[in-house]
Amino acid sequence: CLLIGSPSIYLPPENPTKEKAKAYDSNEPEIPAGHQPNLYTPLKERKADFLEKKQEHCSTVSESRSRFRDQSSIGKHSLSSAKSDGESWSGFHKSWTLLLVLLICVPLLYVLWSGMPSLLDTALSRRDIEILQAFRAQMNKLKNTYQSQDPSLWKRTHVFLEKHLNASHLHLEPAILLFTAGQEAEKALRCLSNEIANAFAFSQNATTIKINGADKAILDSDIVKLEVDKELSSGFSEGKKVAVVHRFELLPAGSTLIFYKYCDHEHAAFKDVALLLTVLLDEQSLRKSLTLQEVEEKVRDFLWAKFTSSDAPSSYNSMDTDKLSGLWSRISHLVLPIWPEKGLPVEGCT
Repeated sequence: CLLIGSPSIYLPPENPTKEKAKAYDSNEPEIPAGHQPNLYTPLKERKADFLEKKQEHCSTVSESRSRFRDQSSIGKHSLSSAKSDGESWSGFHKSWTLLLVLLICVPLLYVLWSGMPSLLDTALSRRDIEILQAFRAQMNKLKNTYQSQDPSLWKRTHVFLEKHLNASHLHLEPAILLFTAGQEAEKALRCLSNEIANAFAFSQNATTIKINGADKAILDSDIVKLEVDKELSSGFSEGKKVAVVHRFELLPAGSTLIFYKYCDHEHAAFKDVALLLTVLLDEQSLRKSLTLQEVEEKVRDFLWAKFTSSDAPSSYNSMDTDKLSGLWSRISHLVLPIWPEKGLPVEGCT
């Protein structure tokens, strides 16, 4: 049959299954011809309904997934935010704790660090002050006794030795003084050098090493060298703080090389000590108009003539110009003249 409003379609004979279905459906009232429904219209509608429902289902699923993702991301964000906030608070708390500890510890450490040295410095300064006061008192007595000496003698000697007595200064080298005089001031040279050495030793509750060059003048140079070395080494090792070597010019030339060991600028065997050397010149007197530089040059020339003359024995220990130059650079730190004094003991100084 032809469907109204539809193209002609050939319908094959119905199969038995369909006939049975038709027979089954024959009980239903027949629809008059010309009023039969369009079979494709319900199919299109069903298809449209199916597509619409499927689309709605897909959109529903999509919305559900989207909501799930949003909730998941919100949950993750909330967790990460909470974790970040927790870590931030923990870090903030640790920072404040560390800052508080530093604020407490740093001032405390500063007080301890600055306080301990100050206590030590106080103890050292007291001892230092006592030593300096004792030395100044002794030097003032000498100044009143030896009134004929030049003011520069007291000033330079005082400053030079007092600097060495000051415990706050590092003892990088021993204090070396060389006193000189003409023949007329021999007694003053001996007495004053002894007195200054004793004042230096007394301030430190120590004693003085005394070596007399005149007693060793005729001895063998090697023997004198060993004797001087032994006297200085043993004396300083026992705690003596100063040595006086009288009449340095009378020592055998080669023996004086032992003073390399005790007067060296950098490698002296003992650095917290003082050595006072005396040189008695051949000339009768020294002019007071001489400058200290001129006095130093006079002593240097005198020792050059004394130790490098043709009479000096030519041996390994004998003095030569180079050795004397090295020796002179070590013993000429401060060269000071001494003038004659009246009223000194007739017996001399011990």
